[in-house]
Amino acid sequence: MTPPQRRRRFPTSSPEPTPQPPQEGQDAPEGPKKNPERLYVITGPDGAERSELDLVTLIVAHADPPPSATPEQAALLRLCTAPLSVAELSAYLSLPFSVVTVLLTELLTAELVTARAPVIRQALADRSLLEAVMHGLQRL
Repeated sequence: MTPPQRRRRFPTSSPEPTPQPPQEGQDAPEGPKKNPERLYVITGPDGAERSELDLVTLIVAHADPPPSATPEQAALLRLCTAPLSVAELSAYLSLPFSVVTVLLTELLTAELVTARAPVIRQALADRSLLEAVMHGLQRL
């Protein structure tokens, strides 16, 4: 028994030509080039030590991007007008965490941004606070 043959819903009138490799002496056809920049080009020489940044460290910008800032640093400064975590910045810029930490270290040394630990809520509320609330409600 042979498997059923699939048919196209909308058959094409002519088959699409397959792209041919360029011959000697010919240039490659113009199209979108997929040469992503190397990450060391974005980060520059990494001779300085990195700041201790965690994925949940919040970053806040203090100033507008200076004219000497790289495009990635300027994008970081524009994004950080409100506190954002390093993980969010990495996702928004589509850059690896390690690259973002190098960029943020440069901005931290230039004092253009501030890094702060996230606010962690306690698992249990303070007993004295709960008793004060309870007594206040009883007085009502």
